[in-house]
Amino acid sequence: MKSNFYKINSVSLKYCFFVMALLITQFINLYADETNKENNESRLWSVRMAESIMSRNPNVYYNGNWDYVTGTVLKAFEELWRKTGDQRYFNYIKTTVDRVVKSDGTISGYRLSDYNIDEINEGRMLLLLYKETGDEKYKKAAELLRKQLSGHPRTNEGGFWHKQRYPWQMWLDGLYMGQPFYAEYCKLFNEPENFNDVVNQFVFMEIHSRDTETGLLYHGWDESKQQTWADSVTGCSQSFWGRAIGWYAMALVDVLDYLPLDHSGRDSVIAILQRLSDAVIKVQDDSTGVWWQVVDQGGREGNYLESSVSCMLTYAIAKGIRLGYIDKTYRPLVEKAYQGILNEFITENTDGTINLDQTCITAGLGGERDGTYEYYVNKTYIRSNDGKGLGPFITASLEMEMMQTSINKRQISTGFKLELHNYPNPFNSITKITYSLPNKMKVMLTVYNLVGQEVKRLVDEEQSAELYSINFDAAHFNSGIYFCRLNTGSGIVTKKMICLK
Repeated sequence: MKSNFYKINSVSLKYCFFVMALLITQFINLYADETNKENNESRLWSVRMAESIMSRNPNVYYNGNWDYVTGTVLKAFEELWRKTGDQRYFNYIKTTVDRVVKSDGTISGYRLSDYNIDEINEGRMLLLLYKETGDEKYKKAAELLRKQLSGHPRTNEGGFWHKQRYPWQMWLDGLYMGQPFYAEYCKLFNEPENFNDVVNQFVFMEIHSRDTETGLLYHGWDESKQQTWADSVTGCSQSFWGRAIGWYAMALVDVLDYLPLDHSGRDSVIAILQRLSDAVIKVQDDSTGVWWQVVDQGGREGNYLESSVSCMLTYAIAKGIRLGYIDKTYRPLVEKAYQGILNEFITENTDGTINLDQTCITAGLGGERDGTYEYYVNKTYIRSNDGKGLGPFITASLEMEMMQTSINKRQISTGFKLELHNYPNPFNSITKITYSLPNKMKVMLTVYNLVGQEVKRLVDEEQSAELYSINFDAAHFNSGIYFCRLNTGSGIVTKKMICLK
């Protein structure tokens, strides 16, 4: 009887030690996962750029003015906040907007009577803040912008003028400035009858500014054909300015976030996006993967590689691929573009912050801004860390990071399965390991013990794309916790195994 007592307690003690080891391991794994997550996120270009912006502009972005540049940067912070859950990014948006939006909904520095489509863009942050906080001041401010759109001057067929002081003119820029806000407002406050108006702005712009030979869009179109920069027959300006096309491309993919799935205009917007993507890919710089200031004049004297158009088009195409609007065959080209952005435009400071270089400060039409090639390359200036490039860089980075995560999951995580003979865990002596490869690659499959020592290398070779199954025999190993790691070179997945004999 005594021996049985000791035998029972010996088994119980062994089991207790096993449970303790399991709990400790789970705690270690949880801590390691969180640490790895933080470390991985801190190395992401999207996060690094946002942190660099906040380092240079604490509390509020730049000077906190109400303008389209601030709205563009803050939209990137919104997307980063949604991805990371880091409340600091949301607070940065709110603090910046609260600097100019008063309790009664008025906006410092904003004049409705100017009918400037640029002033609508930051309104997207009002909709965000109203949805998240319920504060009526944001709704009132948004209603003020909606009132502007209701009275905004238009072309004869209904296209918004770029500004009241630019009569009869539609610019590509204006589609990004006005339409994403307009579409989201219609969705949020139940104005479905106005989605056609949103779609028509893109249709009008493409009809009038698209070059039938290249598929590219001219910067501006003058319905009256009276502007000095306007062609007397078509009304279009003379050149394909990169950032203008970039604004339009971003507007297309962003508006689709709000158009109802059953809306008849969705197909029109998607078709425009596809045509534009086809056109800009053809003028992508072969060597660097990025785009030029005047996109169709690569290598011409005076022309330069420009960062904002490169970020905008990378964002628009990558998002289009992710959401199924653009064919996945474009993925290598957009990956090349993003790598080109990192190579050509990103520099690092001694304090660890990063810069986005070579952004055109501004370009427009009217007066001495005649829309010629010489104007865009010789009468414009570049600088580092301009918001018109920073915001699109963050959103482009987020899209590329999601794309890479998706690729890794498809190639490794979903293809790697660990099955145990003694369901679900632990196993006794033998367990089956299965994994699949999407294409030919170098594979290393290794088993480690709890302290990180390699105890068995199961595979170390190049393998073809297929499903593999291996029996791991732990007959000569002690009971305990082991880890099986699959390393393909493009990613690593580790699974925990528990052996109990």
